[in-house]
Parts: sequence; structure tokens; C-alpha cells
Amino acid sequence: MELFLYVALFSPLVGSLFAALFTAKPKTIITGIIPSTLLVVSFLSSSVLLGHVLSTGESVHVELMTWISTGHLHIPFGFVVDQVSVTMMMVVTIVSSVVHVYAIGYMDHDKGFNRFFAWLSAFVFSMLILVMSDNYAGLFIGWEGVGLCSWGLIGFWFHKESASWAANEAFIMNRIADLGMLIGIFLVYWNTGTLQYDGAFEAFKTLDNSTLTMIGIFLFIGAMGKSAQFPLHTWLADAMEGPTPVSALIHAATMVTAGVYLVVRSNELYSLIPDVGLFIASLGTFVAMFAASMALVNRDIKRVIAYSTLSQLGYMFAAAGLGAYWVALFHLMAHAFFKALLFLGAGNVMHAMDSELDPFKMGGLGKVMKGSMIMMTLASVALAGLFPLAGFFSKDVILEAAFAEHHFIIYTVLLLTAGLTAFYSFRIIALIFHGEERYKLFGFHPHEAYKFMLVAMSPLLILAVIAGAFRTTFFSMVEEILSATEYHIHSHVTFWMMTIGTQLFVILAIAYAYKKYMSRDIKLPDGTSDMENSFKYKLLINQYYIPYFYENYLVKPYRGLSKVFWKEIDQKVVDASVDGIAKVIYTTGDTTRAMQSGNLSTMLKWMVTGIVVLLSLAVVFGLAARHSDGLRVVLSGLGV
Repeated sequence: MELFLYVALFSPLVGSLFAALFTAKPKTIITGIIPSTLLVVSFLSSSVLLGHVLSTGESVHVELMTWISTGHLHIPFGFVVDQVSVTMMMVVTIVSSVVHVYAIGYMDHDKGFNRFFAWLSAFVFSMLILVMSDNYAGLFIGWEGVGLCSWGLIGFWFHKESASWAANEAFIMNRIADLGMLIGIFLVYWNTGTLQYDGAFEAFKTLDNSTLTMIGIFLFIGAMGKSAQFPLHTWLADAMEGPTPVSALIHAATMVTAGVYLVVRSNELYSLIPDVGLFIASLGTFVAMFAASMALVNRDIKRVIAYSTLSQLGYMFAAAGLGAYWVALFHLMAHAFFKALLFLGAGNVMHAMDSELDPFKMGGLGKVMKGSMIMMTLASVALAGLFPLAGFFSKDVILEAAFAEHHFIIYTVLLLTAGLTAFYSFRIIALIFHGEERYKLFGFHPHEAYKFMLVAMSPLLILAVIAGAFRTTFFSMVEEILSATEYHIHSHVTFWMMTIGTQLFVILAIAYAYKKYMSRDIKLPDGTSDMENSFKYKLLINQYYIPYFYENYLVKPYRGLSKVFWKEIDQKVVDASVDGIAKVIYTTGDTTRAMQSGNLSTMLKWMVTGIVVLLSLAVVFGLAARHSDGLRVVLSGLGV
């Protein structure tokens, strides 16, 4: 099994290095095929490891080499494949394989084709390092790796100012959160003497509650940045500036899922500090509703799906915070499949509409894009949580967990969020694929994506439909590591009333979305309608003015203060001092270099001058020595 572990881990790295060899050359199709093939190899190896874990219940643990060994600190390059990490490996490799094959068509005419695949495969490798490491230090290496690769991919079209800005925003905001995580890791070592998961988890049981709370809070700050939880959430929607395959990978399998994985992996820590867990659940619930509300009015299909990701991450944190770690991980897995499918479908629509993202400028595309319409519709059904697709089985258990644990406010908010999710999901489906063919007014000539791109998307479609059927098997597999609680409502009548009521609520939300946005005479909003001029609309479309607050009350004052320090201290004090010293030395050297002209007459003149100076000094010191014992000592020291 050790060989399969190494193959699964390092295949994406080989693919990245191969593509990197051709980054300075024109597009070469082989730089797309080889990394994609190696991703499939990684998936197959992960499947073998999954079979081993399922059949034996045993983990695969290897130590590649010693990384840091000094004093009592020993950190190896160690990797573990257990019930949790193998789940993440399967999610990462399945989605990444599909995205790689899809990107061959999507990036077909892009000049940076080769560079794109080098970054994309490196992204996957970093995520695998993160989820397969057996210690917090290795996890942090992968953590920073996905941060670096996301910067390169979000800002892939660096000639666009908006793309470069979005990449920097994501990178810097995550660095803020990563400082908190780094402090948490230091606290783990300081109090346990190890960064290995097994040793640290065992030592946590002996620590006092205040120390555990500090560790849990600082680690979660890191998770807040990676998984874009409030208030470190603004970068996620702006990250849509990257190519659509990047968005699919970030939102489904890498980057944002890392924060949820960290909390799930550290379940033995958070189980000991339920107050912190309740805070995580409350924040996740707030973010679920908060993000869903912003998706209601947005006129950018990729941003709507991005807000959907933010909302679903809130669901995952709500489950994890309530102690339902296996439920959070299961929803992460199910969500990855239908969310990647949604993003890739949105990529097809963008290609068809010459990169147009406003759904109000579309309409009726189902006639020419039947394949994409079917896939995006089924993905939206799964996202809405309708039976029998995957989203129903994962989201329903989160609601059950909240209700069973008597957190009725959390349950109510998540239930309302489910209705909003159904509404905004089918709002864009109705606007894009149904109703009047508004795209004709703008001169668009839509077309379906390449057939092989649709074929590449089909595994995600299948999994979005059937993944929920594996809930029992999944629970049986992970219960050896995660909390083995199955959440059931004690009264069967109450359970069925809740389930049926939730389904009816979601169906009504979908019906309302279709009624509102399928009308054949729907008009393009022009910015003067009553809705667009209302306070609520402006509040939502401007993201509750949080980016405005950050820009005007944090960024601008900091920039202004930086300019003051730059001009008044850096230039006038630091630079002036350094430049002044350099100028004195330069001027002195320039003045005295005449002494070294090599002219014999000049050299004799300087020699005579030197002798006269020395004799004059000797006379002066000699006369002064008569009146000063101190000077006599000095002169004797000088040999005068």
C-alpha cells in the first residue's frame, strides 16, 4: 500500500513539473494530456487505498524522511491514509481529474495553456500534502502551498487589473488568518511537545480548558481564512476573476474545503471544548444565511455560485461545531460533486456567450445547450437538497443534528437558508435556459461546449445523483475516527413532518423562482427599477457594504499611514541618513583620489606635506606634555 500512497501523492507533482518545462513555449496539447492522465493515475491509486481502508479498517502510515530534528523537536515528512484523509483524497482526485480534462477544452485558445496546467497540478499536489500529512507542520506546508497556487490561478490573467487585485486580496487575507493558525500550531507544540496528530490528540486530554480553548480558537482563525468565513469572506467572490476550471477546483475540492478539513481532523480537540464548537456552529449558521441572501440579487452567474459555496461551507461548519464531524465531512464530499458540476456548466455558458456573465442577457439557451442545461439543472436540484439527489442526504442530516441537539435557532436559520438556496439556484437556471431568447438582442450566437467536455463532466453528474446512497457505508467507515453519533429524531412522526415540510418548502421556493423569472416578457434591469433602487437591493448587491467598509476604514487609513511613514521617516530620515553617509564617503574619496594620480612630483609633494604635519604634531604634543601628565602618557603610548 505504501507504493500506492506515493503514486497518489506525487503524480500531480510530476504532471506540474512536466507542464512547467513548456511554460515559455507555445501551446502544446501534451501539456494538458500528461497532467490529466497523471491525475487519473492518482485517482486510481486513491481508489486502491480506499478499498484497503474499507476492507481492513487499517490506516496506511509512512515516513518519507526526517524533516526537522533538533532538541526535542522531531518533525518527519510523514503521511497517513485513514478514513478521513482517504475521503478527502477521493474528493480531490475525482474533481481534479474532471477539471483537468475539461480545462483542455476550456483553455484551448489561451496563450497561457501550458502555464495553466503547471499551476493547476501544483494546486492539487499541495492539497494532497495538506490532507495526507500526519502532523500539523506538514498540514501547514500544504496549507501555504494551496494559498500560493490559488494566487497564481486567480490572477492567471494577470494583464487584467481586476484579476491581479483579486489574487492579491485572496493571498493577503489568507496570510492574516494563517498568522492565527501558526500561533495555534506553536501552542500545540508548546503544550504537548509534539505536532504529530496522534501524540497531540492524546496530550490534549491532559490540558486545562483555557489552554485548549486558546489552541482551538487560533486554529479556527486559520480555517476562517481558507474557508472564507465572516469576516474574512470577501476574497471568495472576487476569486471568480480566475478561469472557470480554477473556480470549480477552489470551490469544490481544494482551498475552501481545507478549513473544514482542519476542524474535522482536529475533532478530538474541539470535542473537549464544546463552547468553541458552539461558536463555530453559530458562525457557520450566520454565514449560511448571510451568503445566501447576497446570492438572491446578484447578476453574475459565477458569483451566485460562489455565494452558494460560502453558504454551504456555513452548513459544514454548523455540523462540525455541533460535533457532527462525519456529517460535515459527508456534506463536503457530496457538495464537491454538484458544485464542481455547476461551475463547469457555468463555464460552458460563458464560452457560449463570449464570456458574458449576466443571466438577464441570456434566456432560452436550453434550446441550443441541452446537455449543459440538464447537468446544471440536476446539480441545482442536488444543491437545493431535493430527494433523492446527494444534497438531500447530506443537508438533511445537518438539519437533523441541529434539531436533535435542541439548537432550534440554528435549525430554523438553516431551514430558511435551504429555501433561499433553492430560490437563487433556480433563479439563474430559469434566467439562463428558459424564457425568451434575450441573447439575440445583444448579438450573441451561443453554442454547446465540446462533446468531450460534457463527457468529462458526466462522472460529476452521476455522483451528484447517487452519492447520497453511500451515506450508511460512509458512516460505517469513518465512525472509527469521528464521533459515531447517528442523528435521528426520536419521534417518527416529527421526523417525517420535518422532512416532508422541508421538501415542500424547497419545492415552493423553486416554483416561485420559475414563476418570477421564466416569464417570456421579462425585462432587462436597467438600474432604475423600484427593486434596484430599494434599500434592501442595494444592501445585498453591495455585500452589506462590508467591502466598502474595509476599503474606506481599514485599507485607505492604513495606506495613508504607510505614505506618511514612507515620506516622513523612510525618505527623510532613513534614506537621508544612508544617502548622506554615502555622499560624504563619495565626496571624500573624490577629493582625495588626486593623491593617487601616480605623478612623481605630486607624490613627493604629498610626502613632504605629510612629514611637515607629523613634525608639527610632535612639537605640539611635546610642548603640551610638560603641562599634562595625561598627555605624557598618551605621547609615550604614541612613541613620541
